[in-house]
Amino acid sequence: MDYPLTHHYVPTNGLRLHVVQAGPADGPLVVLLHGFPEYWASWRAQLAALAAAGYRVWAPDQRGYNLSDKPPGIAAYALPTLAADIIGLLDAAGVAQASIIGHDWGGIVAWYLAAHYPVRVARATIMNVPHPAVVAPNIWRVPGQLARSWYIAFFQLPGLPERLIRRRNWRFGAQSLQGTSRPGTFSAAEVARYKVAWAQPGALTAMLNWYRALRVPSEAPWPRIQPPVQIIWGKKDAFLDARLARFSLQACAHGQLHYFPNATHWVQLEEAAAVNELLLTFLAQPALASL
Repeated sequence: MDYPLTHHYVPTNGLRLHVVQAGPADGPLVVLLHGFPEYWASWRAQLAALAAAGYRVWAPDQRGYNLSDKPPGIAAYALPTLAADIIGLLDAAGVAQASIIGHDWGGIVAWYLAAHYPVRVARATIMNVPHPAVVAPNIWRVPGQLARSWYIAFFQLPGLPERLIRRRNWRFGAQSLQGTSRPGTFSAAEVARYKVAWAQPGALTAMLNWYRALRVPSEAPWPRIQPPVQIIWGKKDAFLDARLARFSLQACAHGQLHYFPNATHWVQLEEAAAVNELLLTFLAQPALASL
């Protein structure tokens, strides 16, 4: 059965998120979390497949992005707050648990949810982003990663990134998509739709504030992750070394790792059929007896 995509505004954690929904109303909830510099359409290759398999799928524009609210200030984008937004979506959906699928920054939120809200996360699939706590201790093992992450330091500058990105007509965002993916992954029409999302009032600063909030002091060490975790990683990622996936797996009590040798950072779009098969197989696995 084909399910339409419907657009909703859902109150959560003191703000409203724009959420695209699909699938049967009584299906198990799956929440799809996009990364930078994307929006809900990051999951255009997954929404229909998951809905057709009987899952209720919610794909929010995360706070600061596209049509969702954009609170001011860097502290509003600290990781615990981003995770609380998603817990609020589960509450709004009336479910005790959901499966979480995250890519890039959405994957970081998924890591946090699986670690700090284990009873709310049935299982998590995380694509092309490492567990945040494993990067610093292992950076000496991936020395080239610091050079790959130059843009994070650039984004810390107040105001300058926004001015340059706008002055160059969003070329930075378009290049971050088309210049780091396999040819044809992002068509000109799709990039034009991304530009509309980036140009929403307040969106650019809010999107960059996700990176600036990395300066917010962190809390106590992360607990070992108990819900089942599936890591999917395109090995030709221009931003993140593939070895970080193996280090991340060590932080999981129940983890599995799938590499795609010819995929880039945008693995869910480049290898959509194979990724969807992995997602459906993983979602259908029996639940653990307890956490």
